[in-house]
Amino acid sequence: MLRLLCVLVVSAVFADRATYYNYQVRRVVPENQEQLKVLNDLEAEPNGLYFWVRPSRIQKAVDIMVPPHMLPFFSEIAEGLNLKSEIYISNVQHLIDTERPKVRPTADFGWTDYHTLDEIYAWLDSLVETHPGVVTSIVGGQSYEDRQIKGVKVSFKAGNPVIILEGGIHAAEWISSATVTYILNKLLTSEDPVIADLAQSFDYYVFPNVNPDGYVYSHTTDRLWRKTRRPVGNGCYGADPNRNWDFHWMEAGASSDPCTDYYAGEYAFSENETRSLAEYFKSISDNLVGYLDFHSYSQLLMFPYGHTAEHVSNYDELLALGLEGAAALARNNGTQYKVGSIYEAIYPASGSSLDWVRGNLGAPYAYVWELRDTGRYGFLLPANQIIDTGEETLNSVIVILQEAKRNLQGNTKR
Repeated sequence: MLRLLCVLVVSAVFADRATYYNYQVRRVVPENQEQLKVLNDLEAEPNGLYFWVRPSRIQKAVDIMVPPHMLPFFSEIAEGLNLKSEIYISNVQHLIDTERPKVRPTADFGWTDYHTLDEIYAWLDSLVETHPGVVTSIVGGQSYEDRQIKGVKVSFKAGNPVIILEGGIHAAEWISSATVTYILNKLLTSEDPVIADLAQSFDYYVFPNVNPDGYVYSHTTDRLWRKTRRPVGNGCYGADPNRNWDFHWMEAGASSDPCTDYYAGEYAFSENETRSLAEYFKSISDNLVGYLDFHSYSQLLMFPYGHTAEHVSNYDELLALGLEGAAALARNNGTQYKVGSIYEAIYPASGSSLDWVRGNLGAPYAYVWELRDTGRYGFLLPANQIIDTGEETLNSVIVILQEAKRNLQGNTKR
């Protein structure tokens, strides 16, 4: 197995690393259309504000990171609107500094710390060696900076239906990639007969990180980086790779401003990452039944669509199964998830990988998790919560995979 060197700090120190000392995350809940409109206007021209959770509808909480020099301005806006503001995070940099253990583990690749892209990729390579004939290395695409979108295929027998697991499309969401690797490890090593049976019932195509450039940048330069890293003009970089897919592109919840975090790109599939990954997904789509996508944060279990309030054809089934999965997830630690379509549960958002896979490839079981937490840590979930997050999330994945298997068996019998 891959061994990790013990180091005293979580990552190298870079002189130009972005810092967030005394940045606060404020939670506001718009109670009327005037408040919602002002929040939408602020997001359109944020001038240094960073919307961790975007404004979408009345009574839906909005999380905004406010730089210290803008606190008086933000407070004035909130007071003028009679908009109640709660401090959820008082110092973002403190969470960054305490997110990971001060001394990295010396053991094999594990889930007590967040890993760099190189470490994740080296672990994936090691699985090919330790599980010969079952695990094969795959490349789902290429990034702008010429990094591979590396993954593995897990197949215990030929001809299985296909499940895709995808994480890390937003660079700052480290718990996403960690959860994907946790589930992958369980599929290969668990002695639980239920998990072992599911491992052998499907072919799994697993991509822990589909935005490698952004993920590396979030480790070396800006912990809160979200997008890809292609230069897009005006001194700005990257597009939101989860708004760039060619399915109802730019219809809702996306921006045409290259400098915003929700920039959808100049056109659909403008980004190397999304374009090449879509081609790979097409190549394995003949027997595709499930697409499991992992994000953070908010504790939501969602399904298509994000661009419209109209229901997907199997909405009732996906909702019922999602509720069952959320109940299973809550059994370990009491973690509560809200279930619904993307449009209903979080906010309108078009051009996502999940909607594209369902809309273009027809995967009947397409779900996206917004993992822990509900905002006290936000994107900066401490590494000591990785295992609990992975284990409870696996419970919900098992429920969905079992239902998919039952339905496939029923169709075969008919």
